[in-house]
Amino acid sequence: MSDPTETNATAAGEQAADGAGRRHVRVVLVDDHRMFRTGVQAEIGRTEQTGVEVVGEAADVDQAVTVITATRPEVVLLDVHLPGGGGVEVLRRCAALMADAEQPVRFLALSVSDAAEDVIGVIRGGARGYVTKTITGSDLIDSIFRVQEGDAVFSPRLAGFVLDAFASTDAPPVDEDLDRLTQREREVLRLIARGYAYKEIAKQLFISVKTVESHVSAVLRKLQLSNRHELTRWATARRLV
Repeated sequence: MSDPTETNATAAGEQAADGAGRRHVRVVLVDDHRMFRTGVQAEIGRTEQTGVEVVGEAADVDQAVTVITATRPEVVLLDVHLPGGGGVEVLRRCAALMADAEQPVRFLALSVSDAAEDVIGVIRGGARGYVTKTITGSDLIDSIFRVQEGDAVFSPRLAGFVLDAFASTDAPPVDEDLDRLTQREREVLRLIARGYAYKEIAKQLFISVKTVESHVSAVLRKLQLSNRHELTRWATARRLV
């Protein structure tokens, strides 16, 4: 096994470019869906063509902190909803790495969620940007390099959430009904409210149709609603769609 100190020193010399002057960036993927990580790796991790070197992966908060600390990547692609406390907890525990003046670790959130509270939460936590999983491979690669260089990067409609949040001094109101739902239930709720079929939700979230049905049943029970039409009205009234 290589010496982590030696690895870090080598990485510091490669932050901007390789020996031939080409762009090069070391990246860690953090997402609890192995199939999604595999897909992203296949899309961006062809280092000779893309300049992106995937140096580690993690599926939950503890793994993420361990891998990020050991590999000291330039950029971390971070899912918002993770076992163990979510992306915000990863950011909290990696605050010292983000603040390192010589070799900062920068975070780019990559999530299926485009909800305002998710975007604002990770940006307040220190992430440099937030893009959704509908992004193309080429745009994701470009976003990674922009974050490496210190830019802030957002999918188009998400930038408005951040501007609105930081322009206001008022704390967002607490929604006790919404707080009863888990992060996954919120994801399913939004997709149901947008008219997605169970099979489409299962494909997008990398879960089974049966699991989608279980989440929908739990949401209806917790919110005391009877069907997806009432659920859609509920979500629309709270501007979650």
